[in-house]
Amino acid sequence: FEKLCSISLSHINVYACLVCGKYFQGRGLKSHAYIHSVQLSHHVFLNLHTLKFYCLPDNYEIIDSSLEDITYVLKPTFTAQHIAHLDKQAKLSRAYDGTTYLPGIVGLNNIKANDYANAVLQALSNVPPLRNYFLEEENYRRIQRPPGDIMFLLVQRFGELMRKLWNPRNFKAHVSPHEMLQAVVLCSKKNFQITKQGDGVEFLSWFLNALHAALGGTKRKKKSEWG
Repeated sequence: FEKLCSISLSHINVYACLVCGKYFQGRGLKSHAYIHSVQLSHHVFLNLHTLKFYCLPDNYEIIDSSLEDITYVLKPTFTAQHIAHLDKQAKLSRAYDGTTYLPGIVGLNNIKANDYANAVLQALSNVPPLRNYFLEEENYRRIQRPPGDIMFLLVQRFGELMRKLWNPRNFKAHVSPHEMLQAVVLCSKKNFQITKQGDGVEFLSWFLNALHAALGGTKRKKKSEWG
């Protein structure tokens, strides 16, 4: 879900409670995470930005290699070598509930009426040149956009979704597109929404053009960083 504090709705300095999964702002004395830890005796929290773990209310960092699976699921990374072999080694992965899945061929949660967008996103995730470009964040990390431009959010969220769809170490055999779809609603000025059906072809056309422009492409050049 969107990384917002469940109480203040702020996206700044947000921690996830690893016991109940709720998000809270801050970890200092009287912060929402601190109060939650005291009231419910939930003690392990993850900073969703730095990906560091803390014990509350004692407020000390937890260093434990066994927690690396959690940070990898939140932010999967792919090497060029791994990407080059994605289509050559179709190896099943096992989720924590015991179900098996093929990375890249996993479900997207249907939140309300977003199945039209899910179908397009899943199709694009299996177009190798597009997929390979977005799996490696370094390809677009340093692209400069004008101050106040929100369209690059689409690039970031699409890259995050691609890496989660192709993650061989997912906890479940499905992925939530929630943050990706929220970026679509924002950047399309609500032309495409989660709460009502849209036209898949129209969404595909808008989405590819929006990615193209956000990556530096123009109508005159007809070329962006990825095509």
